[in-house]
Amino acid sequence: MLISRATTADVAGLARLLCIDTAGEGVDDQAVDEFAIDLDRWWADRGDSHAAFVARSARGEVVGMAWVAFVPRVPRPGATRRMSADIQTVFIRSDHRGRGLGTALVEAASEHATRRGAAHATAHSSRRAVPVNGRLGFASSPQLLRTTAPGT
Repeated sequence: MLISRATTADVAGLARLLCIDTAGEGVDDQAVDEFAIDLDRWWADRGDSHAAFVARSARGEVVGMAWVAFVPRVPRPGATRRMSADIQTVFIRSDHRGRGLGTALVEAASEHATRRGAAHATAHSSRRAVPVNGRLGFASSPQLLRTTAPGT
């Protein structure tokens, strides 16, 4: 398996994974194609703030992904370019799970966040991924709190 930073050439593969993650393994190709157009536009508008990493099969097919979003933070004296990162939407196709791809993708996204200067990164984890992310250095923090909008 190969882990690499995604490019616009990977939009169709990313769109397919996002559709599978949302609807299950049986996705409609036309719906994927339509969503790929929306995803391509969305990402074009956010290329500086969002990066994606992909896992490819031996045939080059996109079988896993991880996104990292960068958030500028309020400047402080002596630190005018503060940033944090949030790792989101880590997903591996079911027939490729259990091979360490999620770990490799989160590592790639975390390393990218560090290289871009993020002071810290958060990870949105499924229950199954909490131990994996813990092994990668993510830990619960009593200072990091969240709220959820009603109805979500």
